[in-house]
This record gives sequence, structure tokens and C-alpha cells, in this order.
Amino acid sequence: MVKEGFYFGLPPLVLGALAFALGWEVLGIVLVCVAAFVFYFFRDPQRVIPTEPGAIVSPADGRVVVLTDEDNAGHAGKRISIFLAIWNVHVNRSPAAGTITKMNYCPGKFFAAMRECASSQNEQNVIFLSTHTGEIMFKQIAGLIARRVVCWKKQGDAVARGERIGLVRFGSRVDLWLPLDSEILVRVGDHVKGGSSVLARWPVRHASRETPISEANLSTAGKRT
Repeated sequence: MVKEGFYFGLPPLVLGALAFALGWEVLGIVLVCVAAFVFYFFRDPQRVIPTEPGAIVSPADGRVVVLTDEDNAGHAGKRISIFLAIWNVHVNRSPAAGTITKMNYCPGKFFAAMRECASSQNEQNVIFLSTHTGEIMFKQIAGLIARRVVCWKKQGDAVARGERIGLVRFGSRVDLWLPLDSEILVRVGDHVKGGSSVLARWPVRHASRETPISEANLSTAGKRT
């Protein structure tokens, strides 16, 4: 379990124990159930990380809801969107090994994460990752219930494939943008696990002629670095 689980789970657990001590059994049961749910929500299971070259792993647990061609600042590519239900693991992971070249926090709306407009209009962290193959981008996106995106990394950090990078609290969405020459291996409706499910293959090239992608075409309500 991630440390946030203790911050949110211990208060209702302590209050539940106090309620039982005072003879308020119904209230005690409710508070203990709330604590149990919080501890469950913030669980952080170990995952077996694929080792094959070129594998792009899922940055989150959930269900694939969008597969679409999408340009990013003039670069042709593909977007995979994953919806995290409230019962999914909410720890996010790096889809590939590389260095975080840019991170932008973008305040915004809190539309339901299932809606397509959530990708561009909701509060989000936009993370640009430079890999041996080139540059990819992924987003931690808040939803109707999730009101906080948390990233434990910073610009300049090196990350391993499948490494934990943050979480979004209580239901959310994660988008992954890949260049057009990547091979997508999942379909809409597939259930995936962060760090262990392979979403795509992007073969490692000895030299990449791609120029870095930017945030020029990201529609947001505002930006803060």
C-alpha cells in the first residue's frame, strides 16, 4: 500500500474504534468499512515487468476505452486511453525506460473520466519521456471523483520500464501517446494492468531522427510548471 493510504485510512479507523468503545456500533461499522475501502483503494501490488526489447507497458490498471490516430504538435501518432474505475489499482507506472524531459501540471475541469473531453479539458499531469527509441508522452488525468493527480517524479529523473511514478485518487484516466510507427497490441475493451500488460511494441532504433514532441497542441485550461 502506498503511504497516502495511511493518511486517509487511519483517521476513520481510529474514529471507528472510538465509536465501538462508546457503544455506537452502527457508526463504528460504517467508519471501519470506510477505512477498509481506503486501504484497499491505495493498494500497491507487485508486478512482473516484461523485459523484451521495444515493449511499451500499460501506465495504469483499467480498461482501454479509446484507440485513435492523433497528431501531437505536428507529429503523427496514436493515443491509447485507459479508464480507471474506483476498484482498480490507482498507482501509475512508466510505460518505458527513459528520462523525464518535461512535466506540466495543467489545471482544468473534472468531467467524468469516461468522456472523451476529459483527455483535453480535465486537470492533468502531462509527462514527456525520452527513450532510446524516441519520445513518448503520457498523462495522468483527474476525473469526476478523482480530484487530485500526484506524481512522485520530477523533470530530469531517469525511470525504468514499469517503475511507479504516481497516482490519481479515486477514479481517473491515463492517456498514452505513441509515434505512428509503434505497433498497438490491445483493443478497446481490453483490461490491462499497469507495468505488466504490454500495450504496444516500438522497436529500438540505433538512431532516431524524430524531433521532440511538445505541448503545442494540448488543449488545457491552464498550465503551471
